[in-house]
Amino acid sequence: MTGGAAGGTLRMVLGDQCSAGLSALRDLNPVRDTVLMAEVMNECTYVKHHPKKIVLVLSAMRHFARALRARGVQVDYTRLDDPGNTGSLHGEMLRAVARRRPAAVVATEAGEWRLAEDMRRWHEASGVETEIRDDDRFLCRIGEFRAWARGRGAFRMETFYRDMRRRYDILINDGTPAGGRWNYDPENRKPPPKGVAPPAVPCFEPDEITQEVMALVARTFPDHFGDVDGFALPVTHRDAAAALRDFVANRLPLFGEWQDAMVTGESAMFHAVISTSLNAGLLSPMEACRAAETAWRAGMAPLNAVEGFVRQILGWREFVRGVYWLKMPDYARLNSLGATRRLPAFFWTAETRMNCLRQAIGDTRRHAYAHHIQRLMITGNFALMAGLDPDAVDEWYLIVYADAYQWVEMPNVRGVALHADGGIMGSKPYAASGAYINRMSDYCRGCHYDVKLGVGERACPFNALYWDFIARHAARFGGNTRMAAPVQTLARMDPDRLAALRDQAAGFLLAMDAGEAV
Repeated sequence: MTGGAAGGTLRMVLGDQCSAGLSALRDLNPVRDTVLMAEVMNECTYVKHHPKKIVLVLSAMRHFARALRARGVQVDYTRLDDPGNTGSLHGEMLRAVARRRPAAVVATEAGEWRLAEDMRRWHEASGVETEIRDDDRFLCRIGEFRAWARGRGAFRMETFYRDMRRRYDILINDGTPAGGRWNYDPENRKPPPKGVAPPAVPCFEPDEITQEVMALVARTFPDHFGDVDGFALPVTHRDAAAALRDFVANRLPLFGEWQDAMVTGESAMFHAVISTSLNAGLLSPMEACRAAETAWRAGMAPLNAVEGFVRQILGWREFVRGVYWLKMPDYARLNSLGATRRLPAFFWTAETRMNCLRQAIGDTRRHAYAHHIQRLMITGNFALMAGLDPDAVDEWYLIVYADAYQWVEMPNVRGVALHADGGIMGSKPYAASGAYINRMSDYCRGCHYDVKLGVGERACPFNALYWDFIARHAARFGGNTRMAAPVQTLARMDPDRLAALRDQAAGFLLAMDAGEAV
C-alpha cells in the first residue's frame, strides 16, 4: 500500500460505485490522492445476500481497483478476509485515515439510507474534513426530485417520465414524443407465444479474479439463500457494455410485446438483464437509453419495445429512487393494509405445489434474478393477497436478487407489490387471481392446482385469496376508481359463494402457517 502522500485526499469508492465517472473521483490527483475500497462483512450480511450478488459486488470491486491501478491511481484495498479488517466501512475509513493522514475525505453519497446516515458522521468520527458529493450517475439528483415533487398532491411516474424525456431529449422529435404517444404500454402485454425460444442471455466466463471471489464467498457464506454455481454476470464495464449490445441486437426487438410473459425455464425471456450492471455502476442509464433509441432510429427495433425499455430506466428507475429518498426513513415503516403474516417456508425452498411460485422462486434461487412480472405478479401478488408482513417481504427481496439495493427494492416491494405505502407509488394494488397467471404464462399447465376452480381440494389458491383480499379491504378500495370493478363484482356475488371462497382462503392460509404442503 505505497503512494498517496500524507495531506492528500482519501477518496472512498463503495461496492456499487464501480464507475469511472464517479463524482468522488472527478478531480482526483493520482500523485497525492488515494482511493479507498473495502470489502466488509457488514455489507455482506446486514441481510444475508444471495451469494451471486456478493460475488458480483466483490469481483466488480476488485476489477475496478485493478483498472484504477492501471491508470496510475493509488488504491488502498481491504479484502474481506484480510487480517485486521474491521468489518464495516466506517471502521475501514478510520483505519485508512490513520494510515494515510489525509487532509480530506471525499465520497459519493451512499445508495441506502442506513449507510448514508453513517457517512454523515464520518467527519466527527475521523476529525478530517469530509465531503459527500451527489451521485450524478443517476439522471435525476435527489434535490431535483424533491423540487419536482414539491406541491404535488400525488406522485405519478408517468408525469415524471414525460418530464425526463423532455429534459434529456430521448425519443423526442421536434418537441413531441416519437410516434405521437408517450406510452406504448397497452401494446406490451401479450401472453407468451407457443413454442417461444428467446435468445440466450450472454454468459461471461469467470476469470481468475472472479474465481477467487467465488471460492471466498462459497467458503464464507454457506448458509445464504442460493449459491455461487454458474455465476456468469458481467463484472466490468466492458462486459456490461457487451451484454447491452447483445440485448439491443437480439432481444430488444421482441422485448416490448412479450415483456410481461412468463415461460417455464425462461427466467429472462426477452429482458435485458442489465439491472445488475446498472445498479453496481458498471453501466450508465444514459448509455442504455441511447443504445435503445439508436436502434429504433436505425430501424432495428420497434418503437413500442424501445419506449418500454426506456420507460423502465429513464422513468421508473429514477422515480423509485426519488420516492425512496423523499420519504425515508418513515417509508420503511409503512404498512397501510395492516399485513402481519410471517413469510412461508417455501419462499426459501421453492417447495410448493403452486407451480408459478415454484418456478419464480426456483429461478431466483438459481440465478439471483427473475424478471419484473415474476417479481410483481407471482411472488409479490401472493405476498399482497396472503397479507405477508412488509418487513419480511422487503428483506426477502433484498436478499434474493443480485440487482437489489434498498433504494430500488423498497419502493417496488413495499409500495408497488404490497401497496403498503397507501398509494404513494401506485394508485391501486396489483392483486390478481389465477386467471391472470394463466393468461400470461404456461405455469398453470404444470400445476397441482386447477386454475379454473375457486373452491375444493384442487382449487387454485390465487382465486380464493384474491376474493378474500378484495373482501377484507372493500371499504378501503370502495372509493378507488381503479378498483371499482372488483369491488362492484364482490357486492353482487352470491353470499354463499363468497363465504365458500373466504373459507377456502382461510383454510389455505392456516395450512401454510402450520408448515403443511400447499
